Amino acid sequence: MIKIVSPFILLSITFAIACKNKMMKSTDAKIPVATKIATKLEKHGDVRIDDYFWMRLSDEQKNAIEKDDQTQKVINYLEEENAYYRQVTKITKPFEEALFLEMKGRIKEDDASVPYKSNGYFYITSYKTGNQYPIYSRKKGNLEAQEELLFDVNEMAKDFDYYQLGGLNISNDNKLVVFATDTVSRRQYFLRIKNLETGEIYKDIIENTTGGSVWANDNKTIFYTKKNPETLRSEKVFRHVLGTPTSEDVEVYHEKDDTFGTYVTKSKSDKYIIIGSHSTVSTEAQYLDADNPTGKFTMLQARERDLEYSVSHFGDYFYLLTNKDNAINFKMMKTPISNTSKENWVDVIPHREATLLEDFSIFKDYLVLEERTNGLNKIRIKRWDETADYYLPFDEETYAAGVFSNPEFDTDIIRYSYNSFTTPSSVIDFNMTNQSKEIKKEQAVLGGKFKKENYVSKRLWATARDGKKVAISLVHHKDTELNKNTPVLQYAYGSYGHTIPDSFSTTRLSLLDRGFVYALAHIRGSEYLGREWYEDGKMLNKKNTFNDFVDCSQFLIDQHYTSPKHLYAMGGSAGGLLMGAIVNMNPELYNGIIASVPFVDVVSTMLDESIPLTTGEYDEWGNPNNKEYYEYIKSYSPYDQVEAKEYPNILVTTGFHDSQVQYWEPAKWVAKLRDLKTDKNVLLLDTNMEAGHGGASGRFDALKETAKMYTFFLALEDKVEMVKN
Repeated sequence: MIKIVSPFILLSITFAIACKNKMMKSTDAKIPVATKIATKLEKHGDVRIDDYFWMRLSDEQKNAIEKDDQTQKVINYLEEENAYYRQVTKITKPFEEALFLEMKGRIKEDDASVPYKSNGYFYITSYKTGNQYPIYSRKKGNLEAQEELLFDVNEMAKDFDYYQLGGLNISNDNKLVVFATDTVSRRQYFLRIKNLETGEIYKDIIENTTGGSVWANDNKTIFYTKKNPETLRSEKVFRHVLGTPTSEDVEVYHEKDDTFGTYVTKSKSDKYIIIGSHSTVSTEAQYLDADNPTGKFTMLQARERDLEYSVSHFGDYFYLLTNKDNAINFKMMKTPISNTSKENWVDVIPHREATLLEDFSIFKDYLVLEERTNGLNKIRIKRWDETADYYLPFDEETYAAGVFSNPEFDTDIIRYSYNSFTTPSSVIDFNMTNQSKEIKKEQAVLGGKFKKENYVSKRLWATARDGKKVAISLVHHKDTELNKNTPVLQYAYGSYGHTIPDSFSTTRLSLLDRGFVYALAHIRGSEYLGREWYEDGKMLNKKNTFNDFVDCSQFLIDQHYTSPKHLYAMGGSAGGLLMGAIVNMNPELYNGIIASVPFVDVVSTMLDESIPLTTGEYDEWGNPNNKEYYEYIKSYSPYDQVEAKEYPNILVTTGFHDSQVQYWEPAKWVAKLRDLKTDKNVLLLDTNMEAGHGGASGRFDALKETAKMYTFFLALEDKVEMVKN
């Protein structure tokens, strides 16, 4: 095990001893017992009995000033669980607070982003010591110019438990900015407009939006997207003119297919406003000259099932990232603006079997491609005149690199980021002409203890039960011995094609410095090995995701990196579904898991079209109104598969205002686990009554949540005693 001794390690040892000597008795903390009220749910002739269906509240019930009996009953139960969590973890609370201070101590509190240039201004995001939220500012022309304050979010957020500012969108004349705010954590944003010359915030308030907006070139017209107030599906695009009542805003598009969402954006060239419609397997775009905001949108290519494309503009062409003609790993095509139907699309970057084309950026003289081959992302630079075509060199075995938005068009400089498990993040400006680079900023790791050479990272390949090779990216302290007594935290997500990068984390150092190994499993459902890797982990192939994770765990055990006594797992949202599935499948492999905002009641949620996101998810999970999908989903749905057996130690977290995974899913899951599990291990539910899916909004509050979770693992590994269930 690790040989370094720090004050914080000594502190954890001290608490382990203290807890052993003065362990709380089970009677000190009352285990919550949820009332059972049987609700019969029937579909396709199959009957499910849900004893905890009563925990579901509508938004109206949650937000009502006067709580009805059911609402109060649910709140009381959640508060009982929170009280139980606090009592059980009371003995580790001082360590948790010390861990938070340790994590906070690595952060440069007085910090600023690298300024980026857009339309004649340099924009800066900064933090001041002690502040939870960012400050947005800009400088005109050059970095020596006087700084102009746009927003101090600390002042804006001071009267709220949760506050999120987003959607900043500057008008073409640089005089106005649209901004979006969410004070509930439901991702339903208010849009407002600020005059940057006078500081006045206009009376225009637009409710229930996605937070995004687009300026027309007249500097007085904006387009925005509204959500359905019940399902939260983004379904309508409106046009608003400054100074007119929002009640007079014009609906310019209504997406009536409830399996699609819609959005509005603007081309980098500022020439076109684009309305997009999207589902999991199909997209569609319409465009409008931004000089003519009251004009009619023109269809680029009508939607077709299994045809996906996204749009950029350059010169006389639209450039498309698309899977047309069965290009599963996507390719780049172009079409004349004068004739945009798919029959006129021609290849610019052809499809490649071994390389996933993830994105591209267009500049006056260069095309920049973001690709992924054998799991590793690459940045390719190509001149339009074909006199140059090369890749940026990245030497580490595991890393994460990505191109910034780069709003400037006529430039030879691209900005990209680079980091790895052992290398803090850097922001780099690269000259595409002479291939020189300038590191604009390196992430500071304060505290005086971090040295890159003290950490080791590598990539392993586990063989899944069907023969597929699954990558595992590992990182640990160089002094950590890898054997059956080594604690390993295995993490994964595995859905929606989202690939978790092998990126640096200052908070993770608190585990690595205490002898933990961090293992990131690149399971199916992501696009780590291309689009086919995603397709093989969704719909009727979804169990591959869970099997891959379990097989990676077994591989780590078989190769003597750890043992079931010291193996831990963690995942959030769809990764929380993963956690629920693997503890039903193989609970004996893990000593503890954390499931954050877990999507665990899959059958009931996917059968309820009134719940946010459901209808748009049919092509990800399957539609259980179809009997084949119903039976398949039920066979892995964590809530439906809870059994009377032993489970590992489990911590479940959720947010009362979560709009993506409703709080009642984890609450019901915990209640059912309490009723059926046969072990004496810890089972905890921690509900943030002020937050939603993303957790706390302040940077330090978010750190406190991480400290909570890491303390759970460290307490189990150091045998800090907690109340047994």
